Amino acid sequence: MSDENVLLQVEDAAALGRRAAERIGYSAAEASVITEHLVDSELCGYPALGLTRILTIAEDPRTREPRQPIRTLHETAVSALLDGGNYVGVYAVHHAARVAIDKAQANGFALVGMHNAFLSCRNAYYVEMIARAGYACIHTACSQPVVAPFGGAAPAFGTNPIAFGLPSDPDPLIFDMGTSAVMNGDVVLARRLGRLLPEGAAIDAEGRPTRDPAAALAGSILAFGGYKGSGLALMVQALGLLGGAALTRGQVQDFAFLFVVFAPDLLMPATELKHQVSELCQRVRETPTQPGVDTIRIPSERAFREREARRRTGISLPRPIYDRLNAL
Repeated sequence: MSDENVLLQVEDAAALGRRAAERIGYSAAEASVITEHLVDSELCGYPALGLTRILTIAEDPRTREPRQPIRTLHETAVSALLDGGNYVGVYAVHHAARVAIDKAQANGFALVGMHNAFLSCRNAYYVEMIARAGYACIHTACSQPVVAPFGGAAPAFGTNPIAFGLPSDPDPLIFDMGTSAVMNGDVVLARRLGRLLPEGAAIDAEGRPTRDPAAALAGSILAFGGYKGSGLALMVQALGLLGGAALTRGQVQDFAFLFVVFAPDLLMPATELKHQVSELCQRVRETPTQPGVDTIRIPSERAFREREARRRTGISLPRPIYDRLNAL
């Protein structure tokens, strides 16, 4: 241990997460699903989407509201619309991803939407599950407003990530991006740790640029890339309507999740696709670099390397997060 961080072995970090998740009302089985996801985020180098999210879940008013079993509202051989039962998305969206995999295994294609769930955390986690099962995937997630549209001074979108996955060897190709300049989890973690946000990431409640995370939470995060990111955020929010966003509270700006999953061999042999994706990534790596650039990065490879390294070395938690999790 140091004054600022606590180094935990993976098993100890998982045990801490499970205890904390159970203390805020989840069963042992539910806490296990939630914690496995959050520990994986820590391993892959995304601390804002790691164990600190248990604190965010604990603080969310929806955690104190009743939960019901996840149920299917509408279903065909290749589709399902799911009600998440007011479960946290880290648990409910995991269930939706499993439904998508099962339907794709049976029929080669799956379209699965979910609403009445919140805080799904790292969407690459679900996409990797699906890609490692051998399927291509597009996944979108929208939420209640925290991001201002281009030129706006108040929030209209969620951070609205979109993720893609393709099977490949030795690991799938995964790309997961938020449509905001920073993720809301990053802002919350910065507030917890007393850190400033990057320049150009947020505005306060008066529409003025700010680096203060508390002011940003009272104001808005900005979309990445100006009008392009804002337009993409709008489309992800609109796709959430297919997942039933407006069914939870009658609001078109709410949480919803969508999976489009299909077997590569609907179009070409799966082994051939894997080979071609691997070759494409290698061609990209071999691109000549600009001055001062050492290597071309392929999405998801850094996370996979971090995961393997941290499984050996352990997970470093900021002391304030560790102490607060223990306090639960």
